[in-house]
Amino acid sequence: MMFTDPKEVLKNIWGYSDFRPLQAEIISSVLHGNDTLVIMPTGGGKSLCFQAPALCMEGLCLVITPIIALMKDQVEQLRQKGIKAAAVYSGMSNREIDITLDNAVHGQVQFLYVSPERLKSELFIERVKKMKISLLAVDEAHCISQWGYDFRPSYLEIHTFKQYLPSTGIIALTATATQDVMKDILEKLNFREGYKVFVQSFARPNLAYFVRKVEDKEAKLIEILGKVKGQGIVYVRTRKNAKVIADYLIRKGISADYYHAGLSYQERNAKQEAWMKDTFRIMVATNAFGMGINKPDVRVVVHIGPPDNLESYYQEAGRAGRDGIKSYAVLVYQAQDTADLLNRVKSASPKPDTIRSVYQSLANHYKIAVGSSLLASYDFDLAEFVKNYNLDYLDAYHALKKLEEQGFIQLAESFYHPSKVKILFDHMELYKFEIANETYEPLIKALLRIYGGELYTNFSIISEKRIAVFMRLSMNEVERKLTGLHNQNVIFYDKRKDRPQITFTTPRYDARKLHLDVKYLEERRRIDLEKAESVIDYASRDGTCRSSILQNYFGETTASDCGICDYCIEKEQKVDGFEHYGKIRQTLIDMLSPDGKPVTEILDPVPEIERNRWLEVIREMLDTEEMYYD
Repeated sequence: MMFTDPKEVLKNIWGYSDFRPLQAEIISSVLHGNDTLVIMPTGGGKSLCFQAPALCMEGLCLVITPIIALMKDQVEQLRQKGIKAAAVYSGMSNREIDITLDNAVHGQVQFLYVSPERLKSELFIERVKKMKISLLAVDEAHCISQWGYDFRPSYLEIHTFKQYLPSTGIIALTATATQDVMKDILEKLNFREGYKVFVQSFARPNLAYFVRKVEDKEAKLIEILGKVKGQGIVYVRTRKNAKVIADYLIRKGISADYYHAGLSYQERNAKQEAWMKDTFRIMVATNAFGMGINKPDVRVVVHIGPPDNLESYYQEAGRAGRDGIKSYAVLVYQAQDTADLLNRVKSASPKPDTIRSVYQSLANHYKIAVGSSLLASYDFDLAEFVKNYNLDYLDAYHALKKLEEQGFIQLAESFYHPSKVKILFDHMELYKFEIANETYEPLIKALLRIYGGELYTNFSIISEKRIAVFMRLSMNEVERKLTGLHNQNVIFYDKRKDRPQITFTTPRYDARKLHLDVKYLEERRRIDLEKAESVIDYASRDGTCRSSILQNYFGETTASDCGICDYCIEKEQKVDGFEHYGKIRQTLIDMLSPDGKPVTEILDPVPEIERNRWLEVIREMLDTEEMYYD
């Protein structure tokens, strides 16, 4: 599928008549061969900026992204539109990776998604040399910068990898980037002369930012959800709190459910689909929820307690109001939360000896020899791991995150790999096998009837349950027969996985000689503390527009306030206070007879946002004895 006009792509594939702001200019830049950097907030349509031009170019688009869930989601969306897309990620079998890369070499793939760790694999590099790659897209490009909030050393491999694609254009995309991060991206991706940079404003004119410092966060949450109608997301820090808060909301009569990475794929998927269909109103979740979610009518996002950095806050808050209608992003916190945030960031920097010890425990856990297991993936249960090796849970978790940051491992905490099948025989060989093996013939015919000839060329996602219903067999019997065909090399049957995965992105080192960049670890701790302090400043600063604080943080200067955040509303009330006092006073004088009126009869018709002003005027008139209260 190839087009000549991006507008034709937009209309025929996505069903839209016009591009969003900046999209047309970005696509034009890519098609003119310019290296292009795109800074576009969450929900701005970044993916289309490389997908649309790639469909107008001959060859495949190689997409580098660190997030497996997002990778698989985009591949599935493209396939549903009839576009040939594939992905290579940790947890896949070597055979499936091999066939996927072969298909890319032979022109059967238009979009190939890979993790950055894959770029140093000799197997991958040799296949890339044979591919016709028209565009290199680097998603989540902020990961290349240590000044960002999610630095990944594996992203530095892109610079070396580009030597195999000397004439291929590059587009780098991210939702959030400070000026330092933008500069880092341009330098480390070695953008060619004549590059273009497109930055969409970080202002969200329809999103009202509020901060509330309170004693009782749960009570304030109920108050907020009572005032703002419609769908919402409540972000919490821990998996335990997700369930606790969801149960609390249900007891208060608000339909809710919870979501975190510790749930099974089936549970997460069911909850996500139910919320998307408005089956319940509020999703209470950890930061595992939201990636790839495109629900336009979210009216409110509430954070219970401060996040670790403003980049995360901006992205998560930005999931409200994507339809352009006024929505709210509210941060609710207690005084103690700011101290807890700083302590949390400090504790997330374990000592090098702790990191090496956890690395050695991993090697022992999987019985991995020094020099082996490059890009090998294993099921990983953190609770079981820390119990077996008598480790402190948080120390082990933070050590693993540092090993990931340093490029030694990759963690997929919410991993799901569906069952897949590919037929290894050609049509004639399969026919002969069916004649000679009558017990397998019904299953082979069922596979072809349900999933078609695609099974001969690609790994196809299958459902053992669907096959079992079709054949009137038990799932265990279907799985047994599929395994039998696999063992006879008739098919390749890759059975589903639904456990977190850990991948060794380098050959296993001797833990004593593990080269940790101690200077970087110290610098990372300093940067993380600065980011936490920026969150505290955002929460505690009273004299500045909230939207302006966020825009300034990302290097965008603005001369005007948003007019709808908590600060702007309070400022307007103060500026207009004298005029409002006079109007309200006169209205009260006109409406009160000598016999008086009930307070409810006076205040009920007044909009809720104005009631505090009316009460202030009433109190002052009582103090000056212009009226009396019975």
